[in-house]
Amino acid sequence: MSFLKRRTTITGVCMALLASMLVPLEARGECRTGTYDAGGANPASYLVCVPDDWNGDLVVFAHGYVGPQEPLAVVDYTLPPDGAPVSGIITGMGYAYASTSYSDNGLVIAQAVEDIRVLVELFPSISETGVSPARVYMVGASEGGLVAALAMERNPVFTGGLAACGPVGDFRKQIDYFGDFLVLFNYFFPGVLASFTDSGEAPTPEHIPAELMERWDAVQAAALAALERNPPARSQLLRVSGIAADPEDPLSAQSVLAVLWYGIFATNDAIDKLGGRPYDNSRRWYTGSKNDFRLNLRIPRFHADAEAVVAMGKGYRTSGSLLGPLVTLHTTADPTVPYWHEPIYNLKTLIAGSLLRHLNIPVVRYGHCRFDQSELLTAFAILRLMAAGR
Repeated sequence: MSFLKRRTTITGVCMALLASMLVPLEARGECRTGTYDAGGANPASYLVCVPDDWNGDLVVFAHGYVGPQEPLAVVDYTLPPDGAPVSGIITGMGYAYASTSYSDNGLVIAQAVEDIRVLVELFPSISETGVSPARVYMVGASEGGLVAALAMERNPVFTGGLAACGPVGDFRKQIDYFGDFLVLFNYFFPGVLASFTDSGEAPTPEHIPAELMERWDAVQAAALAALERNPPARSQLLRVSGIAADPEDPLSAQSVLAVLWYGIFATNDAIDKLGGRPYDNSRRWYTGSKNDFRLNLRIPRFHADAEAVVAMGKGYRTSGSLLGPLVTLHTTADPTVPYWHEPIYNLKTLIAGSLLRHLNIPVVRYGHCRFDQSELLTAFAILRLMAAGR
């Protein structure tokens, strides 16, 4: 039995035992909504819930990426299998709950860390309890997972953190992952995306024409048709990009469309927020195609702008130097935020002297943030145990 399988089996048994200890009761209490100013582009909206039997602790939730074209709003997310709201699960265990829309949508990680800090600071007044929480737990998913990790590295107010399916290892590498997939899709399926632009030119990591986003439904359909029509090109795209494929989906449609969506909808916003082009493949050697020499000779090359590189290093790069315990939860076949972030982050914590403050729980499954309620509750229970031993 491999180490990963053995560790996963042991972890699974522990998770089952701990999950039985964390059965949320029916949530009873009051929730409040409103807005607050954290110095961002817009006032942020908040959702704060305090149960009648509050245990004095607070759980703060950082949500994942929301497209810049979407309205700014705070959302009470739900979890499988029964669609229970996150706020209800948390308050059902006796914790107060707080979440924020952030001050903006799109790439907002750096500002989100500040939005979260201010929300915790304002909790006594906006919750109308007049009391600061005894312990504050930071929980985040996807983009919010990176927010949680950065918060645990930068702010001692947090007792512990849980980062689920987040790009915690190398944010710049994550940006390149999305950009690579876009240029590779254009290479293996020439003309598919270009047919939806007014200029007839393919979108690139330097600029995405607005009409491509406006015609996204048709773009998806065309991309799926191309995948089905050309299996050899599809296989090469998957191999070269390194994207995780769904074993139950012969076309790998969900994987392709998910990563392609980010390449199309997140690129312009990232360039704007970072002050320049963040993507760079100028020295990348691609492998896995039928003719790697031809691929590397013909694929377009792009250079990142220095300002964007500095911005990523300053506001988006983790150090691994943790001020408190951090549990990271990640599916091993995540097509959107690959699992390779976890060993990278683990190495960072080793170098920074924080290895014993970090625990990664791998979930052997396909999908992005595809966890069930018991897995998340168990990860939170483990976090509590780690925090108790500080």
